[in-house]
Order: sequence, then structure tokens, then C-alpha cells
Amino acid sequence: MFLIDDIFMAPLKGVIFLGNKINEMIEKEMSDEGALKERLMELQLKFEMDEIDEVEYDKREDELLKLLEKAREEKQNK
Repeated sequence: MFLIDDIFMAPLKGVIFLGNKINEMIEKEMSDEGALKERLMELQLKFEMDEIDEVEYDKREDELLKLLEKAREEKQNK
């Protein structure tokens, strides 16, 4: 009976495993100072090239700066 349960649950376990790995990668990217600084530079370039307006730039910059600050705080607490 347990073997049959394992067979039927394998796809679900695979999806859960992949979801966890994707979540770990996202958290790592969101706490990586280098990646956040790179995203800030890309945002600045888009603003300078008039690909986004000032309102959008300010909104996204604030989000990235908050993430950067959080990443630095987490790094200091380790």
C-alpha cells in the first residue's frame, strides 16, 4: 500500500521540491548585494535612456533600496 502511495505522490513531491528550490534561488537573489546593485544600475540606465518615467523610476528605486538595506542588515546580523 505504501509503495502505491509513493508512486502516486512522486509527481507532487517533485513539484514541491522544485518550488522550494525556486524559492531558495529567489531569496538568494533578493539578498545578494551585488545583484541588487546591478539592478539599480540597470534601472538608472533605463531612466537615462527614457525607457521609464521618473515616477516608475522612483517607485522601483525605493523597492530596490529597501531590499538592499534589508540584505545589508541580514549580513551584519550573521
